[in-house]
Amino acid sequence: MMPARVHLTADRLHRSGVTLASRAAAVKEQLRGSGVVAVLRASTAEHFIPAARVLTDAGVHALEITLTADGALDALSAIRQEFGGHVVVGAGTVLTHAQAIDCIRHGAEFLVSPVVNEGVIRTGHASSIPVYPGALTPTEFETADRLGADLVKLFPANAMGPSYLKDLHGPMPHLDIMPTGGISLDSIATWLAAGAVTVGLGGPLMGDALNGGDLDALAYRAQKAVAAVRETRAGDQ
Repeated sequence: MMPARVHLTADRLHRSGVTLASRAAAVKEQLRGSGVVAVLRASTAEHFIPAARVLTDAGVHALEITLTADGALDALSAIRQEFGGHVVVGAGTVLTHAQAIDCIRHGAEFLVSPVVNEGVIRTGHASSIPVYPGALTPTEFETADRLGADLVKLFPANAMGPSYLKDLHGPMPHLDIMPTGGISLDSIATWLAAGAVTVGLGGPLMGDALNGGDLDALAYRAQKAVAAVRETRAGDQ
């Protein structure tokens, strides 16, 4: 099922003057402003929209809809239509050229992958959509950067810790990095202080909300995450 809203194709993007550089910069600024990217992952996307409402009400203004959920693309379109303008919505677990195309057609504003896949990067960039591949080793980070990654996802972040991000920035200070994977709410400030542009939060933030669980508990966790970002950023000024 295609989304009701018609999103710009690559040709129309070029004609309208929207460039990859300008869009990538704008999306990155939104991610930085949110400080948290909520990763919505479940077996089905049935509860994604009510969870998204809770997250955005709490001040989380960046959402990643993962393709591992049944109905993810329709949920992506619906969330874009409801929250477009003040929330940036991307697609996660994008592993192939075909998946990247589908995500772009359904309105994804950025693409996230757990690996460095040149085809996904090229496909996103052809439509002026920023791409955030996942990397772990210095070689993978360098490869992602060389292929034009607009931001690199450190994954799995919990296997390495914030000090690893600092170590990466030693020889590669120009890299914009988003740690994702097992990050706790209590460690958000530490990751941001280590140099993360934003942090991706899955299970520790979402809890059971994506399986029809407690939305009030989700609101509390989201508010706690937003407060951690606000306090860390205030301390940096």
